[in-house]
Amino acid sequence: MILSNLQTIRLQIQETASKCGRDPAAIRLVAVSKKCPVSSLQEAMQADQFLFGENYIQEAVQKKAATGGVALFHFIGHLQSNKVRPAAQTFQMIETIDRFKLAAALDKELKLQGKIMDILVQVNIGREPQKSGVLPEDTEKLFTQIIPLSNLRIQGLMTIPPFVEDPEQTRPYFRDLRLLAEKLQEKKYFFDNTHVELSMGMSSDYVIAIEEGATLVRVGTAIFGNRPEK
Repeated sequence: MILSNLQTIRLQIQETASKCGRDPAAIRLVAVSKKCPVSSLQEAMQADQFLFGENYIQEAVQKKAATGGVALFHFIGHLQSNKVRPAAQTFQMIETIDRFKLAAALDKELKLQGKIMDILVQVNIGREPQKSGVLPEDTEKLFTQIIPLSNLRIQGLMTIPPFVEDPEQTRPYFRDLRLLAEKLQEKKYFFDNTHVELSMGMSSDYVIAIEEGATLVRVGTAIFGNRPEK
């Protein structure tokens, strides 16, 4: 099932990118593997899927060890400042930096570990009070605070839009994130302003996200199926 699901999604990514005049190779699939057994990750790896997204630190630590360091992990959950040490040790990228205190704590830990980490700034593009993320109008200020932190490299933006029944209704949110990224790019705020990452789109709406410029799509259920909530 996982193999066929990955084949279907990869084909969809390729077809969508081609229709938009985009290079399919510029779009990376993050397989969201939270609450999946290691065997599911291993099955995905047999299908050449090596990039995974995890929401829980301890679960990711265990999976990284179990996969022999071959898999790469992005953190896509809410990171607490007291968990920056294992996060710095485990993840290739943290996609959910949304406040300076967290960025500073992570930078301090990375200095101790002698590492530099790529990050994304999470934007609460839908202005939902229950969700994490910096508000769009506060994003530039956060950038100016984080940029001097020498062990962090801001590679782009990430968002989780409001839940809607019709995936097409997510388009304005994805477009707004892209436009925000373009404004910040014009001011040379990203580590690499020639390639800005946009992490947006999940199982139900990743096609819309690609049409609006996503470079990272976070797909879980469409690959691994439904998982228990608890």
